[in-house]
Amino acid sequence: MPAPTTAEQHRSLRPPPAASRLPFYLALAYGALIVYASLHPFYGWRDPNLPVFYFLDAGWPRYWTGFDLIINILAYLPLGFFVTLTPRASGRRWRSALAAIVLGALLSFSLETLQTWLPTRVASNLDLASNALGGGIGALLALLLGKRFFSFVDLLQRRLLAPIHNAEYGLILVSLWLLTQLSPETFLFGAGDLRQLLDLAPVVPYAAHSFFAIETGIIICNFVAIGLITRTLLASGFRPNLALLIFFALALVIRSLAAIILVDPINAFAWLTPGAGLGLLTGAAVLTLSFLLPPPLRIAFAGLALMAGTVLVNITPPNPYSAAALATWRQGHFLNFNGLTRLVASVWPFLALPYLIVLGRKL
Repeated sequence: MPAPTTAEQHRSLRPPPAASRLPFYLALAYGALIVYASLHPFYGWRDPNLPVFYFLDAGWPRYWTGFDLIINILAYLPLGFFVTLTPRASGRRWRSALAAIVLGALLSFSLETLQTWLPTRVASNLDLASNALGGGIGALLALLLGKRFFSFVDLLQRRLLAPIHNAEYGLILVSLWLLTQLSPETFLFGAGDLRQLLDLAPVVPYAAHSFFAIETGIIICNFVAIGLITRTLLASGFRPNLALLIFFALALVIRSLAAIILVDPINAFAWLTPGAGLGLLTGAAVLTLSFLLPPPLRIAFAGLALMAGTVLVNITPPNPYSAAALATWRQGHFLNFNGLTRLVASVWPFLALPYLIVLGRKL
């Protein structure tokens, strides 16, 4: 039998790869989204003069549909799936599944109880049962398929993602940014607008020339920032220009589909304004040139672009199209995506900037 080569000896001495923290990040992010979607719009709290847990024995709800039932089951399925596969729980599979079921049921119970004090919400024992069932189905799927699923995801991570610090967190950030494109009321690629959260008045009055200039600047800054973040996450074997072309094309497809489904098919390409077209072309050119910078300077440039885009989006005049889109969208809150995507879009730069700071220190 031939003696092992030096390379084989080195491979045998390597420690096993650490468990991916991606399920933990996904469980944490998805749990936060459930809390927000369940309690939005967070105002109008009042005392209903009812027992706190009245909904538990309130009987079958008078108004319900099969669609609502399915949605409530599906809403908690990913939570049960991700919690079951968190690194700490992965050693004891059945215990982790039981913990995921109990956690999902407790979360749903807590949120249904809080909904008692919200006039726009109706606490329901059927919702609680559906949510608990969804969490249980997710935990069962994690037991049956989760290990293979995340082994495949881990393989993709190793092939697609660069071996950098907290690449999973960066992946979550990029995914959340894509989620913000589901909001037809926000500027294309715009993020960090705090005016609605803080109830601030517009700084710059609407004028065609200023609106055009600021819209173009917002798109350029955010194009460069998200492009450099995504470029940093990509493994060295990928051609960055092609990968980013696919990535931004996906973002525009999501934007168009959201407008078709949530607003009206005739508004599918309403985002393609003269300012958006110029911003996309200029942003692509600036992003391509920024690839010539060394990695630490690219991270610093991404942070500057991110901050500049956040400032611009907070001084931009009101967008007439956004107001019209919002009025149409509010006719039907699908899982409260209106408030959910707006919140994610508002806080996204403030989640990305600390990541860039940490990432810059590691490069």
